[in-house]
Amino acid sequence: MRPAIVVEQLGKQYQIGTRENYDTFRDAVVRKFRHPLARKQQPPTFWALRDVSFRATAGEVIGIVGRNGAGKSTLLKVLSRITEPTTGRIDLFGRVGSLLEVGTGFHQELTGRENVFLNGAILGMKRAEIAAKFDDIVAFAEVERFIDTPVKRYSSGMYLRLAFSVAAFLESEILLVDEVLAVGDASFQKRCLGKMRDISTGGRTVIFVSHNMAAIESLCTRCLMFSQGQLSADGNPHEVIGQYMAANLSTQAPSRDLRDHENRHSGMKQLMRRITLLSAKEDPVSSVRMGESLSVQIDFEAPDHPIRPTLEISVKNSFGVVVFSASNRVMSQYHFERSMKRGAITCKIPDLPLVSGLYSMDVYFGEEYQALDAIYDAISFEVTPADVFGSGHIPTGNEGTIFWPTTWSVSSDFPGEQTSQ
Repeated sequence: MRPAIVVEQLGKQYQIGTRENYDTFRDAVVRKFRHPLARKQQPPTFWALRDVSFRATAGEVIGIVGRNGAGKSTLLKVLSRITEPTTGRIDLFGRVGSLLEVGTGFHQELTGRENVFLNGAILGMKRAEIAAKFDDIVAFAEVERFIDTPVKRYSSGMYLRLAFSVAAFLESEILLVDEVLAVGDASFQKRCLGKMRDISTGGRTVIFVSHNMAAIESLCTRCLMFSQGQLSADGNPHEVIGQYMAANLSTQAPSRDLRDHENRHSGMKQLMRRITLLSAKEDPVSSVRMGESLSVQIDFEAPDHPIRPTLEISVKNSFGVVVFSASNRVMSQYHFERSMKRGAITCKIPDLPLVSGLYSMDVYFGEEYQALDAIYDAISFEVTPADVFGSGHIPTGNEGTIFWPTTWSVSSDFPGEQTSQ
């Protein structure tokens, strides 16, 4: 297979907490005479990427996983030539389309139509080529009514839809997609994943960064895991995701400070302060037996204005697949009328229907139908085995993730058959 991307010994180093100072020649001469022996103090540095090597072939869909700060987004910025590497080299065989942040590559004062043609021109496409794709781009993005409106007036959803559509439909051989898909609605995410699958079958290469392990596993043919700037695993998505989730769920604590959580979604407000798991007796717990009650408490503070709190939790298994979700947004009896600037909201899950194993929770906090703060893998916990049916047989993970009480009956007749006369 012909290569699409070749990365060799790639490294990217940043200086911590410094800015470039631009002195005049006169300033430099005066400083040298005043302090002739003084040496310029070197600022502290860190490696966002270090000694990274891999190859991608045409038509591959490669998922990239890792905690925030692991180097995933830095890699995509280097691949898209936004950031220059410190060491190593990258060879790209084809034009690169990227969707790294909402609106990247868009000019705020230009209309949607003008930005489509601008992006195509940057990729080296002729105007006739862009025009041939234009109707498909606008239809996929669902912005027909606003295509001649300056994009600075677009909502974040419109911005994202058009940005993805431009990146997907214009003729780039390599498509780089960061976690920005998470801010779209569910139907749009589904269409995006389907489009990326279509792109790969057409021989184009996709690099996909996401915290959505189910999307990575269903879409990708290969998975890379990053840790502290280094490539720590490369292989089958199911196996690599299992390693990643096991590493992140290896230590459980009953409570966790959320103010500086490394998995907070970018651009969100820091409203959630702490998450605590509680037993039926309201004691903090890091594990719970099958079938017992578990409560999730979120302490929050909204300093800007009082809110009517809403919370959604998504419980995921050790492979990052969402097992079930709960939200007071969809339960009218729990639409709290009182607005407050700080407090705690608690979700109680009676008779937790999970089989034994390790699990984690994504949490989304906000008001009404708007998520203001979101954290992936906010906390992890363990479910321990229990004889929930009193039969001496314990449901295992081989029989599914959820067990459910059921009733049974048996009859010696076939109820669906009519007795002949």
